[in-house]
Amino acid sequence: MDRLACASIPAFPLQLLLRRRPEWATHPLAVVAEEAPQGLILWANETARRRGVRPGLRYAAALSLATDLRAGVVPPAEIAGGIAALAERLRRFTPDVEPSSEEPGVFWLGVAGLHRLYPSPDRWARAVAADLEREGFRAGVVVGFTRFGTYAVSRIRRGPVVLEDPGRERAAARQVPLDRLPLDPDVRDALEMLGVRTVGALLRLPAGGLLDRFGPGVHRLHRLAAGEPWAPLQPHPAEDPVGGRLALDEPATTLTHLLFCTKRLLHPLLAALEIRGELLAELALRLRLDGTGWREERVRPAAPTRDARQVLDLVRLRLEAEALPAGVIEIEATARGVRAMGEQLELLTERPQRDLAAAHRALARIRAEFGDEAVVRARLTDGHLPEARFAWEPLEQVALPHPREGGPRPLVRRILTAPAPLPPPPGPTQGDPLEWPPGSITRLHGPYVISGEWWRQRTERDYYFAETGGGELLWVYYDRGRRRWHLHGQVE
Repeated sequence: MDRLACASIPAFPLQLLLRRRPEWATHPLAVVAEEAPQGLILWANETARRRGVRPGLRYAAALSLATDLRAGVVPPAEIAGGIAALAERLRRFTPDVEPSSEEPGVFWLGVAGLHRLYPSPDRWARAVAADLEREGFRAGVVVGFTRFGTYAVSRIRRGPVVLEDPGRERAAARQVPLDRLPLDPDVRDALEMLGVRTVGALLRLPAGGLLDRFGPGVHRLHRLAAGEPWAPLQPHPAEDPVGGRLALDEPATTLTHLLFCTKRLLHPLLAALEIRGELLAELALRLRLDGTGWREERVRPAAPTRDARQVLDLVRLRLEAEALPAGVIEIEATARGVRAMGEQLELLTERPQRDLAAAHRALARIRAEFGDEAVVRARLTDGHLPEARFAWEPLEQVALPHPREGGPRPLVRRILTAPAPLPPPPGPTQGDPLEWPPGSITRLHGPYVISGEWWRQRTERDYYFAETGGGELLWVYYDRGRRRWHLHGQVE
């Protein structure tokens, strides 16, 4: 019996959201169909599940169970792009990769004929699991014999698992709880009331009775767990990139000429993507300059699209940002596409007042004109001094804010990139900012002492919130080692 493997990234959209918002890792987390009180919970992490948050609940109901719940929307295009990228990555370990058509983040992999590259299935599974871990995904990689058996075990085991024979696979699959499998929430709750909580308990029930009482979904799960119907691996072949090339009769020295030539390449690329059922997610341009070599530029629209005008506008902004040192004599264009998926039916009348799509288009224009590093956000990090407690990371998607209900509005602290030295106050002690020019500082709140970093250079700072006569609230500190006052920021 040929071996088969399953690489399963549980709650794949949830893990995509967590990669976007890593600071939510310690909170109950959920993916919702829309950011509205009546939005359905689609996926929930373990912390949220322990609070009673399950898929199928409304967002408002989930908040009543976990008041610190963090939730966001993961668009279908982002999920499709993530699946395509992972499938391409898994092809480094085996040419036979079949993404699941029913559950995102599940891949069946062929392991036949790999013994010349890997001494054992365990070594192969460890290599795949380690690669997914480096990409930031929590995944299970199970080598076994059947689709359902490897999939079911991957839902409860993280990391590499090798099942030595079909009997062990069946025994392990029978222990899998039903709440780890994609069942309708109402059906799952009804089975739980009957004491049916595992795959083994489900298999002890008659298939015909399950069909009559719970419908075709549970009946199909029962058949799969029983080993029928059998289906061979159906790997998706790796598709060649969509690209084109244009050699110019004379160098393009103006932006208008260059955009016109790019447009001649872009329309066939979009047509080829449409035949594949894909949208353009990124356009890579290689420009051969007259006598100076090649130059590469990339633009990414806010969302996958077939709108040539939007893509050309981003190309214009990118090329306007830096003048080309010479004329262009050849253009190579490569389009990266993602699978086009139908938009979700918007049945609920409540809509957010802010247009996230417009915000994403604006950010895409900024990236195109100033580079990818121009759009960043602050991420909290472990550090001792205030300036070391955050870092900048690229921002791919924006999310709607979640303001607190009632109470005073939170204050915003703006931190200077480098603390600015302040002139010493007059007087013999030089240690009290209240002695600065009359009326400049009216009241101090503090001190809040920070000391340490002895492994580099010992630091001792006394931080204060200083109210000024003009109504400003400054964030200042006194450096004991240097005996100097500094301005570190301002509270607004």
